[in-house]
Parts: sequence; C-alpha cells; structure tokens
Amino acid sequence: MSYKIVIDSCGELLERWKTDERIERASLILTIDEEDIVDDETFDQADFLRKVAASPNCPKSSCPSPERYMQAYDCGAEHVYAVTLSSNLSGSYNSAVLGRNLLLEKDPGKKIHVFDSCSASVGETLIALKIEECENQGMEFDQVVETVDAYIQSQNTYFVLESLETLRKNGRLSNLKAFVATALKIKPVMGSTPEGTIIQLDQARGINKALVKMVDYVAKGAKNSKDKILGITHCNCPERAQIVKEAILERIPVKDVVVLDTGGVSSMYANDGGVIVVI
Repeated sequence: MSYKIVIDSCGELLERWKTDERIERASLILTIDEEDIVDDETFDQADFLRKVAASPNCPKSSCPSPERYMQAYDCGAEHVYAVTLSSNLSGSYNSAVLGRNLLLEKDPGKKIHVFDSCSASVGETLIALKIEECENQGMEFDQVVETVDAYIQSQNTYFVLESLETLRKNGRLSNLKAFVATALKIKPVMGSTPEGTIIQLDQARGINKALVKMVDYVAKGAKNSKDKILGITHCNCPERAQIVKEAILERIPVKDVVVLDTGGVSSMYANDGGVIVVI
C-alpha cells in the first residue's frame, strides 16, 4: 500500500472505496436531541431525516479528534493524504492538521498532507478521486500535492436546498436571508467562494426554477469541463439529481459523472430534497 487517503465523513465514499484499504473515513458525530449518531456505514438517512423533522432543536455536528486522525495516518503507506470539509465551515481541517503534527513528532519522516477542500460533500469525493488519479500515474508526493491544490482552486461548488434552517441555526448564514426565503417560498441558489465560505448567487420562486438557475451557473462557470468530473449529491431525491445531471450534460461536456446520496453530515445541512453540484 503506497498511499492512503483519509476523508472526513462529509465527503461521500464511492461504492468501490468501501472495500479499499487505502481509503479510510474519519467520522463526524451528529447530535440531535442529545442523541449522538456516528456518521459511518451504519448511518440511516431516512431515520435521521425523520428525527430532524420531528425535533424542535437543530442538529449539530462535531469533528473527528486529532487523535482519530493521527491513528488513521499511522499506517504503512508511504504517502498519506487527508481531505476535509472547508476550514471555514468546520474544525475538521484543524483537527486533521493537529493529528498530522502529533504523528510527525513520533515519526518525523512521514509524508502526510492535509487538503482543505474549500468545499464539502461530493467536492471532497472529487478531490480524493484526483489524489487517486495522481498516485496511479506514479507522481511523487510533492507533485501530487501541487496538482491537487491546483485542482481544488479550479473547483466550483453550487447547491439548492429545500430548507436553509440548519445552515442558519448553525451560524452558516445570516438570519435574515433564511427568514425571507422561507416566508416567500424563495429558494436561493448558493455557491462557495474560493476560500470555502458560502455565498448566495441568486434566487428563484420554487425549487425547480432555482435548480434551472443553478444549472446556468454551473454551465457558465465550468472551464475545461471536458477534462473534469461532474459530481452531484442529493439528499433523498434521486429523480431531482438525475434531472440536474441531464440538464448540465446538455450544456457542457464532461469527462465523467459521479452521482451519490448524501452521507450524514451532508444530509444534516442539505436536508430532505437538497442537491449539491461540484465541478
């Protein structure tokens, strides 16, 4: 095993990664009404969404500990990479860096790099795919880091959600925007900045119109799309994800498409019916 990729559980795993010893998930913990739910292969999305809908309280997440990351890095792989949620949205990146520093005190020669995705969800998945591609091409460690960093800079993240409540309650959005959107059935089209913070790009009345606008932003923002993988995650709405996929592919050529269902953290923020697109 020449390399290992540690991806926090906001990044969805491809099916083939679930049995690949080179890929390890560092799980966040989700808390709803004082019940802790580990975001791993036991996560039950339908049950979680029911609990969130029934609760007056906002679900919260806590990131993996530095010790958890250190344990994941402490392996026989020559090159170790971590991919985390945007450092502007979660403490996962800082925790992963601390874990790296802890292991380097014990094993100073170990090659470990932590990538701040400046994204989330399928954005992290695509970054892990890029690392895998670079390693399979036989790149040196420093060359992988440089190539993947450039790829992260070129990535764009977009999303449309049925509800902004969780983002608002957890301080990721201003109160006003969420209130206005809910009151008028306005659905914002959201995106990420290069620094990995969330911005509102546009808005529309009703989710279908908002999805059409999101597709416009995806098509206009995609540079060299024929060389890129299109990533789509959805929270419990495969038909909606399929419509978005087909609409994007009518507008731009891509190298490949990955469509996944949201894991725990992404389900918590995207809520039932949310769609996230990264290219």
